[in-house]
Amino acid sequence: MTDLVEEFDLLVVGGGKAGKTLAMDWARAGNRVAMVERGMIGGTCINVACIPTKALVTSARALRTLRRAHQLGLVGEAPQADSGLLRAHKTGVVEGMAAGNLKQFLDSGMDLVLGQARFTAERTVEVTLNDGGTRVLRGAETVINTGTRPLVPGIPGLAGAGALTSDTLLELRRIPERLTIIGGGVVGLEFAHMFSAFGSSVTLVESGPRLLPREDEDIAQAVTDLLTADGVEILLGSPVTSVERGADGRITTTLANGIGVSGDDVLVAVGRAPVTADLGLDAAGVKTDEAGFVVVDEHLATSAPHTWAAGDVAGSPQFTHVSLDDYRILKANLAGGDRSTRDRLIPYTIFLTPELARVGLTEQQARSTGHQVRVAKLPVAAIPRARTMRETEGVWKAVVDAHTDRILGVSLLGPEAGEVATIVQTAMLADLPYTALRDMMISHPTMGEALNLLFAAFQD
Repeated sequence: MTDLVEEFDLLVVGGGKAGKTLAMDWARAGNRVAMVERGMIGGTCINVACIPTKALVTSARALRTLRRAHQLGLVGEAPQADSGLLRAHKTGVVEGMAAGNLKQFLDSGMDLVLGQARFTAERTVEVTLNDGGTRVLRGAETVINTGTRPLVPGIPGLAGAGALTSDTLLELRRIPERLTIIGGGVVGLEFAHMFSAFGSSVTLVESGPRLLPREDEDIAQAVTDLLTADGVEILLGSPVTSVERGADGRITTTLANGIGVSGDDVLVAVGRAPVTADLGLDAAGVKTDEAGFVVVDEHLATSAPHTWAAGDVAGSPQFTHVSLDDYRILKANLAGGDRSTRDRLIPYTIFLTPELARVGLTEQQARSTGHQVRVAKLPVAAIPRARTMRETEGVWKAVVDAHTDRILGVSLLGPEAGEVATIVQTAMLADLPYTALRDMMISHPTMGEALNLLFAAFQD
C-alpha cells in the first residue's frame, strides 16, 4: 500500500442519493471532495431500482390501457410486449439519467473515484481503482452511503437453479411463460403485476399469512383481490423449502406444505442486504448490527468520530426520498445544526396498477398506540375522475383522531394515488384538521377532488 494519503474536506463512500447530493453541494461550495463509487453512476435507484422498474411499470400500464381500448371508443390490434423493446426502453431511460448524473458530478468539481473502497483506519480508505492501481483517501468528514443489494436466502437449490433477483430480472432477454416469485413484499408485488401484464403466468409465494403485513388487513386484501383478478396466483402461509431446475430447464419451487410450483424462471424478492461486508468498517471504528447495517444515532452519526452513514446502509427506510431527506439531515448537521430522523412523516407508493400509496398510521397502528379513531372509506368507483378514465378498481381509507380531528394516516389504492397522498401529507405537516380537506375547493374532475368525498364519509 502506498504511503501517500490524499486529504479531503469530505469523503463519500458510495454514490447513492444522499451521498452524491451532499458531495456535489460541498464541491460546488469550494470544498475538496472525493466520492468513491464502484461504477453504478447515480446509485441503485437510477440503475437497478426505482427508475428502471417504473419505466417498465409505465409499459405495463400502457398495455393494460390498450387492451381495454374498446371501452374508450378505440379500435386497434391487440398489443403484445416485446422483451427487446422493453429492454431498450428501460435502458434508454437509465442511460440518459446516469449520463446526466455523471455530468453533474464532474461539473461540481468533486473528485469522482471509480473503484472498490476499504477502510484502513478512521476516515481513511484504500481504493482499488477500476482501471488499475490504488489510491488512499482520508476525509475530515466521511459519509458511508453504499446502499443495499438483493438478499438471496439459503434455500436449498436456489443458487444452483439460477434464480433471478430484482437486478438480474431487468436484463432478462425474454418474457417467461411462467414466472414464480418468492416474496410478497413491495418488490415482489410490483414485478408480479408487471409481468402479468407482459403475458407471463405468475405465481407469487409468500410464507406469511397475507400480503403486506404492515398494511391494514382490509387494504392488504384489496391488493390481493386486485392481483388475483389480473391473473396472479397467490400462495400464502407456507415457506419455500427447495428450488430445483430439472433437465428440461423447468424450475420447481417446493413449499413446506408439499405444493410444487413449476416455472421457467424464479425471482427471489425477500428483501435487501447492506453492502458492508467488504468495507473494513472495523478498521474505521464503525459498528454494524447483526444484519450488517451501519449503526447510527438520530443524527446519522456512527460510532466513529466525524463519520456518518446515510440511506439504506444506515437502516433508513429503503426509499430514495428517505435517502434524500438523510442528505438534508447530514447537510444541516455538518454545518453545526441539530436535525434528526425523529418523527419523520414518510410516505410511500407501491407502483401497482392502480397504485397503493400510504402516509402516516394505519388503523391498526393508530389503535395500538392509544388513539381513539374515526375511519372513512371510499370506493374508487365513486370518484368521477376514475369513472371518466374507466379505472375504478381500488379503495381509499382515512384514519383520523376522534378527539383532535387531525389526520393520522391514509391508505389510497387507486389511480394516481401517489400524487394524491402528497396532498394529505401536506395537510398533516401543516397540522390541519381533516375538515380542511373535506371542505377545500378542488378542481373537478380530478382524483384529488375525491378527498372531499373521502373525508365526508366518516361513519359515526
